[in-house]
Amino acid sequence: MNTIRTRTRLASLVAGSAFAVAGVFGTPLAAMAADTHNSTPAATSVVSVADHKTAVPSDADLHPVAVTADQQTFAPSGEQLKNAKAIVDAGKAMNLPPRAWEIAVATSLQETGLKNIGDLGDANDHDSLGLFQQRPSSGWGTPDQLTDPTYASTAFYKALVQVPGWDHMALTDAAQAVQVSAYPDHYAKHETEAATIIKTVLGS
Repeated sequence: MNTIRTRTRLASLVAGSAFAVAGVFGTPLAAMAADTHNSTPAATSVVSVADHKTAVPSDADLHPVAVTADQQTFAPSGEQLKNAKAIVDAGKAMNLPPRAWEIAVATSLQETGLKNIGDLGDANDHDSLGLFQQRPSSGWGTPDQLTDPTYASTAFYKALVQVPGWDHMALTDAAQAVQVSAYPDHYAKHETEAATIIKTVLGS
């Protein structure tokens, strides 16, 4: 299987900040980077014959672990595709492999339906915002930052790569380690659709 593996060094991820992943890895703390755009992406060594910065990823790249859950599919809107592209572009900018993009897109599909959720008043889930329902009160960033798709995606990826073995575990487990959802298995059903959307936005 042509699985893309990453080795991520995080020693200088965010100077002076502490960020623990929820579930068995802890909970997000209010020391998330004040400005993710200005922090240096984690260095990543990718073992692959394909240049994942430009190529449309293969199924093996996207699914290093077998897809076993029942899958949901749909026809995405232009808005959803635009948001998915922002997620993929942020992952590429950090030199992360396609598996990371798929986890991120599937997570956003579950959390918001790939919609950038702003201030909806009482309709918001507490203070959750943006593509990933990230919360300012949990240290993810300011409301303005979290409704910036690039910032929100980068923040998600920075948390993801702190999860040991994220790149070869079940997608729903990797997503749940970051998101700490009350429904930890619900990410699994979006894996195939996330892959299809990624291929679409990359021009497959």
